[in-house]
Amino acid sequence: SPVAVKEYLSAKLAGFEHEVFAVLFLDTQHRLIEYSELFRGMYPRELVKEALRLNAAAVIVSHNHPSGADKVLTQRLREALALVDVRTLDHIIVAGGSTISFAERGLI
Repeated sequence: SPVAVKEYLSAKLAGFEHEVFAVLFLDTQHRLIEYSELFRGMYPRELVKEALRLNAAAVIVSHNHPSGADKVLTQRLREALALVDVRTLDHIIVAGGSTISFAERGLI
C-alpha cells in the first residue's frame, strides 16, 4: 500500500546526512523483487541497467533531501525506464520525518 511504502522508505532513508537514491524494484504484480540503495544522486542509465538486470516490470524511486530539480529528474527517469517498458509508479521524497509522494500529488 502507499502508506506502507512511505513508512518503509522513511525508516530506510530519514537518518542519512547525505543524499541517497533508493529504488524498490517490483514484478508485474507489483511485489517487491529488491530494495536497493543504488548511488548518491540520480543517474537514469544506472537505474535502467539495474531494472533490466532484475527483470523488473515497475519501480518506485525514492530519495532524501528534496530539491527544486526533483520534478525534472523524475521525468527523465520515467522517460528512460519507459524505453525498456518499466513503469515508474511513484517517486517518494523523504524529508526528515515526512514524505512526499509524486503519485499522490498527481505529478507522476
